[in-house]
Amino acid sequence: MMNASRNNPLPTQLPEWQQLQQLAQKPWSLTQLFAERRDRAQKFSVQAAGVYFDYSKQLLDDSVKQRLIELAEACGLQQRIHSLYQGDKVNSSEDRAALHTALRLPKTAELSHQGVDVVAEVHDSLEKAADLVNRIRNGIWRGYSGKAITDVVNIGVGGSDLGPVMANTALDEWADSDIQVHFVSNMDGTQLGSLLEHLNPETTLFIISSKSFGTVDTLSNAETARAWLMSTGASQATLLRRHFIGISANPEKVSAWGIAPEHQLKLWDWVGGRFSMWSAIGLAVAIRIGTERFNEMLQGAYAMDQHFLHADFDQNLPVLLGLIGVWNSTFLAINAHTVLPYDGRLKYFPSYLTQLEMESNGKSVTHDGQPVAYATCPILWGEIGSNAQHAFYQLLHQGTQKVSCDFIACVNYYQESESTELKRQHALSLANCLAQSRVLAFGNDALAPKPEQEISELDKFKRYRGNQPSTTILLDKLTPASFGALIALYEHKVFVMASIWDINPFDQWGVEMGKKVADEVFSHIHLAKSESSSAEIAEGQAVFDSSTQALLQHINKQIEE
Repeated sequence: MMNASRNNPLPTQLPEWQQLQQLAQKPWSLTQLFAERRDRAQKFSVQAAGVYFDYSKQLLDDSVKQRLIELAEACGLQQRIHSLYQGDKVNSSEDRAALHTALRLPKTAELSHQGVDVVAEVHDSLEKAADLVNRIRNGIWRGYSGKAITDVVNIGVGGSDLGPVMANTALDEWADSDIQVHFVSNMDGTQLGSLLEHLNPETTLFIISSKSFGTVDTLSNAETARAWLMSTGASQATLLRRHFIGISANPEKVSAWGIAPEHQLKLWDWVGGRFSMWSAIGLAVAIRIGTERFNEMLQGAYAMDQHFLHADFDQNLPVLLGLIGVWNSTFLAINAHTVLPYDGRLKYFPSYLTQLEMESNGKSVTHDGQPVAYATCPILWGEIGSNAQHAFYQLLHQGTQKVSCDFIACVNYYQESESTELKRQHALSLANCLAQSRVLAFGNDALAPKPEQEISELDKFKRYRGNQPSTTILLDKLTPASFGALIALYEHKVFVMASIWDINPFDQWGVEMGKKVADEVFSHIHLAKSESSSAEIAEGQAVFDSSTQALLQHINKQIEE
């Protein structure tokens, strides 16, 4: 695919792109679109893999939808999808495959990559992980003093943290173990320091998750955890063997750090960090909910994978979600997008998507390295619905910024509960979800008109602008399987958008640059008073810009005092 991409024209040169530019100039009105056809909701909705997808409140009609599909075809989306699934080097800048879909293939599937049986390798890793999970959950794994593990701490950052944190929270009701799972990512030590105050070193197990096993954030926390354990007086060899598991694509570094080979789990260079929660990176989740439930999550993702691979574009959830994203951000100049789950279990879903989408598609050059002349990924944020309503919905309803929205809710919840109050609360949450998308779409037209005599001066402050586009996604029920399908839906959305924009969603050079500069700055920060003279930078020999230089001087002065 990498070579084929270089022979493709820029998307802006395609007639389908130019037609969409013309259509974008129309004065689109959701009120008018719904008035034109009573069956609009039925026309613009799709179901697959336990997901109901309503995009009728988007600013489009049949002509726009058709042009978007034709644009996808002209951009070779179908071939790109097949290239993704079969292990072609779709990560063009790093000359790699991106085979996260292989992580949820059933054991009976067949896929070879560079002469290696990928399915066998994936399932070997999953089986090794399952064995570790069973030993930990059943009390067979013991700490240095012979006590069973009570707490597991996952140390990772980015994709090694956000996905597992989100999944652990979303699927907490499926947890069937007393073992507590904790997550640490921040390099400043505050998370880990506070956590260690409440943990027992005899019964705490650390999972160090890092694809490269060179990520400073992760290793700094791992070294602090090791030092904490060493303060017990137990031998280092025993502590490393009984209290650490390593997950990485670099086994040499993991072994050098001191983790036993039998306690290492494998990653591959063809899995990007933000697409890795399906692998051993999800070990902490499996410890909490069990291997069977974890496998159900993989099966749900696989169901969405198959839908994405085989469904016609006009009925394909990831394709439609991605094309709508392109229509909004690139053609309608809607440069902000918010994700609004009306379910507390999905509270970390927006945070997860900020990395998935903005790290993937926050790019300004094509596969060829040519600068793009069009908007790519919008700024994305979100919050659970109730909190959002009392925060930034003011801007959505009455502000000046264009914002597209994804509403997400689960239909069935508390059905088996005896609490009438909880059932009522869930119904109230669903009502708010539907009501907010309605007001965003239609503004004041969503309300019954007031009799003329009731109109007051205050009404001019109560004007809701409407015409804010949104999609509503409903899960029949939040289960490991439906959760897996939801995440896979958004993974594929990212790929669809990147395919239209002809950008590489699988690298992150912008992240790498910051790490390198941080290493340079770190060498100029005094770690202690005694180091002030050795780290002092001679006057007139500035290494950085004046701002960074002044900030360093202030920091070091405070440390010295």
